[in-house]
Amino acid sequence: MEHSFISIKKFVEEPYSKILGYPNATSRQIKSRINELEELNIKSISLRGPTTLGKLAILGKGYVGVVVVAKKNNKEIALKIRRTDSQRKEMKNEAVLLKIVNSVNVGPKIFDVSKNFLVMEYLEGEKFSDWMDSLKGSGSAKKLKHTIRNILEDCYRLDQIGFDHGEISNISKHIIVGENKATLIDFESSSTQRKPSNVTSITQAFFIGSGIAKKAQKIYKNASKEQIINVLKIYKQEKTRENFEKLLKVLKL
Repeated sequence: MEHSFISIKKFVEEPYSKILGYPNATSRQIKSRINELEELNIKSISLRGPTTLGKLAILGKGYVGVVVVAKKNNKEIALKIRRTDSQRKEMKNEAVLLKIVNSVNVGPKIFDVSKNFLVMEYLEGEKFSDWMDSLKGSGSAKKLKHTIRNILEDCYRLDQIGFDHGEISNISKHIIVGENKATLIDFESSSTQRKPSNVTSITQAFFIGSGIAKKAQKIYKNASKEQIINVLKIYKQEKTRENFEKLLKVLKL
C-alpha cells in the first residue's frame, strides 16, 4: 500500500510544526530542527499510525518524544523526535542504549542520531494487546506461545548482559508484533546500572498480574500462579540458562 509523504519543509507551518516541536516550539526552533533533519538525509514524513497528536496520526508519543514514519534515503524509518519539554537534553543516551540491545539482536535497529532525533528501523505491526485481541480460532494458542517465547528469549538475552528495560511490564506499549516476529521497543527508561528484571517482569505481566494474563489463560491453559512464582524465584536468584529452561517448561513454552 502506497503511503503519502509530506516534505519536511512544510513542517514550519501549523498543524505540522506541532509534531516537530511538541508541545511548544518557536519558529526558530522548528527551522533549526528542519536543518537537523536535512543533515540526517530525512526529507519527508508520513502521518500515519495508531496515535493522534491533535488531528494528525503518528506512531506513538511518550515522555521523551513523538514517533513518526519518515523517509531516509528513500527507505522508511521510524523517527523519534525529542519533545521540547523533555528532561532529556538530547537523544544520544537513548542511542547508546539501543546500540547495546542491538548487539544481542534485541529492539529496532538504530541507524542514526542527532541532538533532537533518533533514526530507527520502522517495524510494521500491531501493539501486543491489539494483536492478541485479533487472535481467533485454531492455531491461536500456537501463535501466542511462539510470540511469548520469542519475547522471553529477548528478555533473557537482556538479563544476560545486565541490561534492564525498565518499563517492560507495560506490554501493550512496549511490544510490536509483526508478521514474522515480535520486537521490544522504547528503551528510553532503560539502564545498565539497575539489576535487570526483564524475564521476571514480562512473565508476571503475561501470566500473573494483568488483563493480558486473563486473555492468555483463555487461549491456552497455563500453570498456576504459585508454580510460576516459585520457578521465577529460582531464576531470579540465578539467571542461568538451565533455570530459564525450567521457567519455559512450567509456562508450557
